[in-house]
Amino acid sequence: MVGGGRGSFIGPIHRMAAKMDDSAILVAGCFSRDKKENLKTAEETGLKSDRLYSSWQSLIEKEKGNIDFLTVCTPNDSHYEITKAALESGIHVLCEKPLSLTRKEAEKIEKLAAKKNLLVAVPFTYTGFPMVKLARELVSGGELGKICKANIEYVQGSFRKINFKKPLDKRNAWKMDPSKSGPSCVVADIGVHGACLIEYITGLEIKSVLSDISSFAPGNTLDDDASILMRLDEGAKAAMVTSKVATGEENGVRVRVYGDKASLFWNQELPNQLSVKYPNEPERIYKRNTPYIGAVSPMAAAASRIPSGHDEGFIEAFANIYRGFCAAVAGENKLDFPTAYEGVRTMRFVEAVLKSARSGSRWMQV
Repeated sequence: MVGGGRGSFIGPIHRMAAKMDDSAILVAGCFSRDKKENLKTAEETGLKSDRLYSSWQSLIEKEKGNIDFLTVCTPNDSHYEITKAALESGIHVLCEKPLSLTRKEAEKIEKLAAKKNLLVAVPFTYTGFPMVKLARELVSGGELGKICKANIEYVQGSFRKINFKKPLDKRNAWKMDPSKSGPSCVVADIGVHGACLIEYITGLEIKSVLSDISSFAPGNTLDDDASILMRLDEGAKAAMVTSKVATGEENGVRVRVYGDKASLFWNQELPNQLSVKYPNEPERIYKRNTPYIGAVSPMAAAASRIPSGHDEGFIEAFANIYRGFCAAVAGENKLDFPTAYEGVRTMRFVEAVLKSARSGSRWMQV
């Protein structure tokens, strides 16, 4: 693992997710540029000192041939460089989103992985939830009919907790720095999850976007709020609201998909159920891992671990991505997971959104 040291949000999530199904064991790491923090993280994770490295370059150089894959948990600006170096050394990669800072870099990663016959996974976490997989199978099975419209919210109030002159939340502070996060904050950080979810559930690709982005929080030069219209394949339309200044919100991921036969609704803060509505029938509420789920959605059943009525959430969804990726690294193909393709798709989305906003909110191709 590179990055993800003590005090980070995503590093411990990766380690817990990998452990959940005994999918992978942490055997080498470079967790922080700070020598003391690097050492403390190694001690806390039980990593042997002879496989703790002071730089990601030395880790890749010494560990190529010894590790099955590399997890990249660093800030955005180093994703491309580390992933590229690992692939060139013959190492599979699971890289945090966004895959790179630009579309061109993401495309280079996708081509390099294909050339080397290596796997790249990008953990768009919400695709790992059982009820999201159920939604995907209901759509692909024709339960909703022809898809007309999709609405998605991904709203947080995290930037309303920050004094921008003296950041109180170190986990968010770097996201406001263009040199680390790239040309976008909210769209590249959480909007990409929304774009991936729309394409994953509907099976339709986003073809063009019209966007309005804003920087509402004092001192923030990058986007912290965006409203985006989308045109999808087959004449379908979609709309996204994504924000880090939605005061009082926690992690509001809410998806609605409308077809000409039925519609569905999923709320990440109540992740274990999916609502399906019909024009002339009662609303159906599907629940995770109930006896009937396997017949409706084998993918949803396979993505659940514990009996119905017990909460499964974010870490379990993350673990589903690890389980699928590790199975693929081992030569199996049991579960689906987001790949470099989704990494490229989302970077195309980010660039089109920014281009649209800067051109006075005109439609732009993705």
